[in-house]
Amino acid sequence: MSIIYTCQDIMGSDYTILSQINSVHDLKSLPEYKLKPLADELRHYIIDVVSRTGGHLASNLGVVELTIALHRVFDSPDDKIIWDVGHQSYAHKILTGRREGFKNLRQYKGVSGFPKRIESEHDIFETGHSSTSISAALGILTGQELQLKKGNVIAVIGDGSLTGGMALEALNHAGHLGKRLIIILNDNKMSIGQNVGGLSVHLTKVTTTRTYNMFRRYVDNLVKKIPFFGSFLLQFIYRVKRSLKAFFFRANIFADLGYEYVGPLNGHNIHSLIHVMTNIVKNMDRPTVVHVATKKGKGYSHAEINPARFHGVGAFSILDGESEDNSSAMFTDAFAQALVDKAQQQKEIIAITAAMASGTGLIHFQKKFPQRFFDVGICEQHAVTFAAGLAASGLRPVVAIYSTFMQRAVDQLIHDVALQKLPVVFALDRAGIVGNDGETHHGVFDISLFRGIPNIAFLSPASREEMEIMLKYCLERKLPSIIRYPRAVCITDSPELSLPIEEGRGVFLEKNSADILIVTLGGTIPEVQATKRLLGEQGIEADIYNLRFIKPIDLEYFLGVVSKYDQVFFIEDGVLLGGIGEYLGSELVKKYPHKTYTLFGVPDTFVEHGSRSELFELCGLSPNRISERISGVCGRKPAVLRARNNQ
Repeated sequence: MSIIYTCQDIMGSDYTILSQINSVHDLKSLPEYKLKPLADELRHYIIDVVSRTGGHLASNLGVVELTIALHRVFDSPDDKIIWDVGHQSYAHKILTGRREGFKNLRQYKGVSGFPKRIESEHDIFETGHSSTSISAALGILTGQELQLKKGNVIAVIGDGSLTGGMALEALNHAGHLGKRLIIILNDNKMSIGQNVGGLSVHLTKVTTTRTYNMFRRYVDNLVKKIPFFGSFLLQFIYRVKRSLKAFFFRANIFADLGYEYVGPLNGHNIHSLIHVMTNIVKNMDRPTVVHVATKKGKGYSHAEINPARFHGVGAFSILDGESEDNSSAMFTDAFAQALVDKAQQQKEIIAITAAMASGTGLIHFQKKFPQRFFDVGICEQHAVTFAAGLAASGLRPVVAIYSTFMQRAVDQLIHDVALQKLPVVFALDRAGIVGNDGETHHGVFDISLFRGIPNIAFLSPASREEMEIMLKYCLERKLPSIIRYPRAVCITDSPELSLPIEEGRGVFLEKNSADILIVTLGGTIPEVQATKRLLGEQGIEADIYNLRFIKPIDLEYFLGVVSKYDQVFFIEDGVLLGGIGEYLGSELVKKYPHKTYTLFGVPDTFVEHGSRSELFELCGLSPNRISERISGVCGRKPAVLRARNNQ
């Protein structure tokens, strides 16, 4: 039975055992009877920190014992442990010398929520997008062998990552090469099903004993020495053994691909995990899959009952599990409601996501129209081409994917959708600066990646009203469309933003024949409006033009809009290189050589983790930074926005 940890339970813990663990060497010297209490304290600590900082909770609670066992048996960093997705690496970080730093998890300049090579020598490979661990591990192992270096290489995969095509490609290649790769399959009911049954458990016990494996290696070596026929006979025995395992075990795909299969093991029994890894797994001479069954959210009943909700959370109350986030409507909510409204009117609308039904808001669509909803797993490429097939059949698919994950399906969007002029609508959630998840999750590349694709319409709403009219426009269009929007509060009740869509044209906000023009996209409207107020305090009047469209752009109309302004400032929450500002600025000076323009956007670097406001400040996109720069261009002393306006 799970314990509901309360604030008093956790905040009052003195972490008697955990406080002694400052490195993996400390863990190895810990008496074995203290490992279970250590696991309890680790869970306490993770819940405590994540309740204040936000982060990936349920997945990390599920791998506590597994992490302890891995670091107890293997010798990191000489042995390489690679964590797929990386959102199950919190216990790993704490046990590898970052216990104190973990208190600032996901905070600006604090410990990252994902493995970071610059953070620790134990973070072997950086992960943030799923299904990459087996490929990376196989590459590292092959590189070590070519350089005559020793050491085990372990890929920890699960939590849906095995649904990704890249993981299956790597499984196939690694099985073909036959190298001593160790794959830990963390089966928490979000990847493949449990392998159950009395015979399965019995065979697992037999095949995970030291005696069995010593005997197996003895027989293998003996057979190898038989003149002429040894190699052939060994392969025959291996095929027979693999066939028997395939008969007795449902998880026979691993045997078919050339792996030794060990499991399923109880992922919360530390002693059993240590025994198997020490006596069996470390001594295997071929690729091995260790199937470990874990419970996502283990030890915190709210997360056990609803692991999807507690997969990634903001700050929350430990006592009741309720979120402490504000209740303001987000862009995701606006999209989800607009899509449900449209789907009630159009039966042709189909919703698709890649393992992000809750994060993209499609959970509401799923409940309302279950037969018209598809979650394809962590398979963005398949999601896009699947949608293309639906569109080719006459339906109207809407694909909701985080901007950062859409990067994984660029070819499919170009080749399978845009080239064939299929009317698929893409909703890119978390566009622009995302915040605390950091480099791997910022959606800052979509504009430069997709703006140059023919047949695409690319829009950016600033409000709930714009979301509704833009979705309507895209669904009526007979060509592919993209709507990008940030992880931010959605503006409502703005008359200018409720105006009908005119293709390629934007709208003015508070046009007053001002000194300068600020041209921006929907996601940065609040920052630009705050900038306008700051500039007004200095006597600098600024008009704001919301582009609405990233593509197509009615260039003649736009050049007419900017004709009366000598200075134009382009602001976008994407990379400057290849951005919309770079394009429009170059067209501006072609038409009006005497005019000047200034670009604001994400610089040519990967942006670290921190709050959205902190990272906007870092990138020069906060109201203070924008107004300061504009004031300098205009020859005025900058004003300073009060802190409350920059939250």
